[in-house]
Amino acid sequence: MSRFRTRFLLSAAVASSLALGLTACGGGDGDSGSAAPAAATAKDGVVIGAVSNGAAKPATLTVPVNAALRAELPKSVTDSGQLVIGLGFLQGGAPPIGFVGDDQKTVTGSEPDLARLIAQEFGLKPVFHNATWDNLFVGIDSGKTDVGFSNITDTEQRKEKYDFASYRQDNLGLEVLKKSKVTFDGTADSLAGLTIAVGSGTNQEKILLEFQKELKAKGKKLTIKYYQESNSTYLALTSGKIDGYFAPNPGIAYHIVQTAGKPQATRSAGKYSGAGATLQGLICATTKKDDGLAKPLADAINLLIKDGQYAKWLATWNLANEAVPSSQINPPGLPLDNS
Repeated sequence: MSRFRTRFLLSAAVASSLALGLTACGGGDGDSGSAAPAAATAKDGVVIGAVSNGAAKPATLTVPVNAALRAELPKSVTDSGQLVIGLGFLQGGAPPIGFVGDDQKTVTGSEPDLARLIAQEFGLKPVFHNATWDNLFVGIDSGKTDVGFSNITDTEQRKEKYDFASYRQDNLGLEVLKKSKVTFDGTADSLAGLTIAVGSGTNQEKILLEFQKELKAKGKKLTIKYYQESNSTYLALTSGKIDGYFAPNPGIAYHIVQTAGKPQATRSAGKYSGAGATLQGLICATTKKDDGLAKPLADAINLLIKDGQYAKWLATWNLANEAVPSSQINPPGLPLDNS
């Protein structure tokens, strides 16, 4: 997923709250610099899910410094004592992947938390630069940041300038009421006869329109609805005007947590690759091409997977359905004709 292909639709209340937090730590050039601190850590321990305003259940994971991983890093990085991490969550944030916490200063979310775990493995201090989406890449290009952790999709076009280490599936999902019997198995037929909401101009709209065309050829119907913002979409869902909402999976995971135990509780009815039917999209740590960081990043992620901390990280943010079996360096990405 990327800001070019899809978007999260936040409620006005959430967006307003996050905007206040981002203003509190922001700079005047669209980059908040390192003003947003890392969560507190104990020896060999990393706190994840902190100050998340209910988006996650905080946990402390034990992650020892790994000398072998540290030895893989470019000397310039180890000498600095820091892993400088680029984020692209100005303005407004995108829970649960990245936003300013309820203390109005700490950058929290699945992306910065994974970066914290990896920095700990390297024995480096995580330093965050939270910028606009465009300035995230400017920071990588200029060397201001070492690596981007910002829900960046691996694409063949981006490979011309960047190296990737994958760590999460890039998925869309179908959100339905918890009491609904709808199941989405990734096929158009499983949506036949339903009314589904989607954001206009997004990658998920493109996929849904393809499903609609396929079903029409079979004499079946899929009704697509559009709403201006998420509050209206969820009101339509709870009132039964729509059967489901097709949107980025992380945003759905966040909303499911927010509605848990309430009359309007929702669940995921299934997921679908953001890259389409023939390729599993992947979210990747992103570095400047040939800077020597992709391999140590992939090795660090794979060690977290092996030790079980990776699964705990995903579970903390309700993203277990986006797990990858291993981190790959520069895996096949979204083709040039669909980047």
